Amino acid sequence: MQQPSEQDGLSKHYRTLFISDVHLGTKACQASHLLEFLRRYEADTYYLVGDIVDFWRIRRTPHWPQSHNDVVQKLLRKVRKGARFIYIPGNHDEALRAYCGQQFGGIEFKQNDIHVTADGRRFLVMHGDEFDVVIQYVKWLAFLGDWAYVAALGINTSFNKVRRRFGFSYWSLSGYLKHKVKKAVNYIGDFETALSGEAKRHAAEGVICGHIHFAAIREIAGTTYINCGDWVESATAVGETHDGKFELIRWLDVLEAEQADAMALSQTAAAA
Repeated sequence: MQQPSEQDGLSKHYRTLFISDVHLGTKACQASHLLEFLRRYEADTYYLVGDIVDFWRIRRTPHWPQSHNDVVQKLLRKVRKGARFIYIPGNHDEALRAYCGQQFGGIEFKQNDIHVTADGRRFLVMHGDEFDVVIQYVKWLAFLGDWAYVAALGINTSFNKVRRRFGFSYWSLSGYLKHKVKKAVNYIGDFETALSGEAKRHAAEGVICGHIHFAAIREIAGTTYINCGDWVESATAVGETHDGKFELIRWLDVLEAEQADAMALSQTAAAA
């Protein structure tokens, strides 16, 4: 596939892009950021690694503004232009698992997949909720946890509005808790270890997943563990370059760096 030129206004072209946990249909979804990301970053292949649409929330309190529809239309436009799309449903869009093994409108639905990188390495791609004991065995607690997470996001949004007025950057309550609360740290560690073990059982050199909203690329016991993060708070994705290397894309950091460069350029021009 021909790579786009600089005249196309794109920041980068990847061999593969991995996106998870968008949660379209919720107020917390950062659809406008994702839309801008999709406009500027292209790929030959896209993996949608679960929880793209949040059917849990839509059943109770649906929220579907134009920006959410724009994201769907942008993805479908990429399909029509020839990009390959693999959709691996998660727990919030688990209804789509009934269609795994089928293809609709150019989108392939799979329970999981083996992605082969440009340099020949095998990576297991899956959402990851299959290794969440709460999801599997105490589902009512998962729904309760989802409600608590949404409530925390609401509090965090109000808090960050105040921060922005004073010129401070975004601060994530859930990210802080994931780093500081021992049970959360242990949960993430257990999840990462379990997913890495599953990669080995599939004779893969690594795993690419989502689910826990905690972006990472790290080595665990000889296996490469990659988590795409989310588009609720962190606005992250994973890109595979054309030589097979993986990059963790933190979109808010990209925007912040661009704003800093623009400000520095403006100050230089004013000084001249």
